[in-house]
Amino acid sequence: MELTKKLEILADAAKYDASCASSGAAKKDSRGGKGVGSTGGAGICHSYTPDGRCVSLLKVLMTNACLYDCHYCINRRSSNVQRARFTPEEVVKITLDFYKRNYIEGLFLSSGIIRSADYTMELVIDVARRLREEHHFRGYIHLKTIPEASPALIQLAGRYADRISINIELPTQESLATLAPEKNLQRTQEAMGHIRDKIQESHNERRKPDAPKPAPFATGQSTQMIIGADDSTDLVILKKADTLYNGYKLRRVYYSGFSPIPEPSIILPLKSPPLVREHRLYQADWLLRYYHFSVEEITTAAEPNLDLDLDPKLSWALRNRASFPIDINVAPRESLLRIPGIGVRNVERIIAARRYTQLRLADLLTLRLQMKKIMPFIITTDHHPLQLGLDDDNLRARFLPPPKQLELNFGNPAPKPSDILSARSGEI
Repeated sequence: MELTKKLEILADAAKYDASCASSGAAKKDSRGGKGVGSTGGAGICHSYTPDGRCVSLLKVLMTNACLYDCHYCINRRSSNVQRARFTPEEVVKITLDFYKRNYIEGLFLSSGIIRSADYTMELVIDVARRLREEHHFRGYIHLKTIPEASPALIQLAGRYADRISINIELPTQESLATLAPEKNLQRTQEAMGHIRDKIQESHNERRKPDAPKPAPFATGQSTQMIIGADDSTDLVILKKADTLYNGYKLRRVYYSGFSPIPEPSIILPLKSPPLVREHRLYQADWLLRYYHFSVEEITTAAEPNLDLDLDPKLSWALRNRASFPIDINVAPRESLLRIPGIGVRNVERIIAARRYTQLRLADLLTLRLQMKKIMPFIITTDHHPLQLGLDDDNLRARFLPPPKQLELNFGNPAPKPSDILSARSGEI
């Protein structure tokens, strides 16, 4: 099979993996004029989408053949898809050729499992080793590791990669047993714990002033959960994400909406979940990491799924109106972060500005805040929300999106999902 045909098959097969962010990767300088793809010198820069993903990575699989038979995966053993396989030399060649043409700034490499987890992991590591040691490649490398592989191989992968990751796929062992019987949640988390320990060990060694420079190791790990393939609620999903952040120090948990595949298993849903559900999970994830919310505040046993019509912070505020209004001129940082429509950066700006003056609505306008959203929940020198009806039972209706209208203008193309949804990160 020609190399271009392999690339077409294996790049398309890799598109379902969302966990390929390069944020937090250490920069590497090319010393003495040697090295390709240095992120520390001129000639290369990373480009990010609003949700933090790098858009300039070569993202491929070593092979889409696989021993596993995960029902939700198009590359599963029983799937009737065209198979292809790269050699390590071919991946290295494509990566270097694409970089020199300024198409990419790094590599995201994963693989289906062939022969065994260790054999597959050795092939993936061989690509990274050749790039780093033989071609002095200094660009970003993200390797997808296999939890069943030996800890020694995962440690070796971390030596050559900027980031490594293991996909947890589903939040419970019960769901994995049904949809991915060869995978084990406990084994995956044990592998994550090993990676966490190695990252921390490398970090501690670098902080010692007189210690010899430690062997390099990846700067972080991430994972992905599939949304809508099983009946897990948002409460279950967010609890698992919270456990991974706190217990395993993950940089990011990615949420990927289940997408129906050709010749699907009969136990899979017939259609994908609403795209907005994935978007709401990213917003809730942001609240967990940066706004000091707990999972129990965002979702409850009585309402285990996120409100698809409202962002999770606004939904929380409407359920907890007794906590409002908040005087932005005196409230502590923790309270300001709870106000819908005010993000982390603007909280810092408000705190800095109120040292010198009493803030008014006009001052908030200069920060380009979402005034319609925040006004029912704040007090300023010239504003109190009583007249806006904070206790009004119809307050929620004011924030709902307008009803969709049927448009008969067939000359205009349908909007893309990216045009409909706002960024997955930002001010909420």
